[in-house]
Amino acid sequence: EQCNKKDSFKDVIFIFFNYFYDISLSAMDDVKICLITDNTTKALLAKKQILKLNKNSSIEKCDTIVVIGGDGFMLQTLKKYQKYNKSFYGMNLGNHGFLLNPFSKKDLIKKIKRSNEIILNPLEITVQSNGKTKKNVAINEVSIFRQSKQTAKLQISVDGKIRVKELVGDGALVATPAGSTAYNFSVGGRILNLESPRLAITPISPFRPRGWRGGIVSNKSKIIIKNLDKKKRPVSAVSDNTEIRNAHIIKIGINTKIQFKLLYNKKSGLVERNIAEQFKF
Repeated sequence: EQCNKKDSFKDVIFIFFNYFYDISLSAMDDVKICLITDNTTKALLAKKQILKLNKNSSIEKCDTIVVIGGDGFMLQTLKKYQKYNKSFYGMNLGNHGFLLNPFSKKDLIKKIKRSNEIILNPLEITVQSNGKTKKNVAINEVSIFRQSKQTAKLQISVDGKIRVKELVGDGALVATPAGSTAYNFSVGGRILNLESPRLAITPISPFRPRGWRGGIVSNKSKIIIKNLDKKKRPVSAVSDNTEIRNAHIIKIGINTKIQFKLLYNKKSGLVERNIAEQFKF
């Protein structure tokens, strides 16, 4: 009789275990992905490997957009598909891959389920160029470059006050915390903590004022960069990898209404990468 009770108890435990195990598996299976890949040989091969193991859904019906490529392709994809309000899980088959997870075809759905979400608000730029007004967004940075052999002459204002009356050099950039480890850092700008409510304004090869190395401002600031000599010294405004030429007045600020939802593996998240970059020497 005691043996029967023990056996029945074991049966109950076994049933419960299988019940919850089935629920967890079905929950994982509920994650629908849409695979977006770069047109490189590596990315296209990876696409075939992943589609052998996972179903591909449409953009409209998926839960997560899986991006395979490099940082540049990731930025393009984020901007192109942000309107669908989906999360993005990137896998690196490019060079640095700062915005992406390491590539792996195994357990993709499990990794997505266990990932951490980071929300990024982009910079929005409004550019006056050749009598027209153009808009764009940037996740990493907005860069103002000289367009000719001559140096650019720029004026920088923050919240209505002129902070740099005349900057002579190759240009200037405004970087978000996520973008502060990229081109901003390469030209001598400061790295911002990913959770920092700040933006970095950094000169590019400044000739005058020679000693100025940039400034840190609130992410609520409205920044205006004006080309002081648009006829003789034209400049381009580049938002990540999109260029607007012959820019005259560039208005820059964070747009909190636009959100990019990025997913990262717990061991290699964007927060950890940002901190690690600050302690590299």
